[in-house]
Amino acid sequence: MDGEPLAFVPGQTLAAALVALGRVAWRTTRGGQRPRGVFCGIGVCYDCLVTVDGRRGQRACLVRARAGMAVTTGEGDDA
Repeated sequence: MDGEPLAFVPGQTLAAALVALGRVAWRTTRGGQRPRGVFCGIGVCYDCLVTVDGRRGQRACLVRARAGMAVTTGEGDDA
């Protein structure tokens, strides 16, 4: 994540791996810079967006973590 390895359990989503490490917010909103992370956990709310292997706007609660993937976080991330 953001250039650092992310520990995960096989089958775990990116959001679950991040929360397990104590990270509850990984992007901010465009307006107001408010922190966002996993909220609904089922892909409805779009609060947990990340960029995965260059594809922006991926919902971390739906993407399964796998070795070698490049995940970046940041402001907006197509929210």
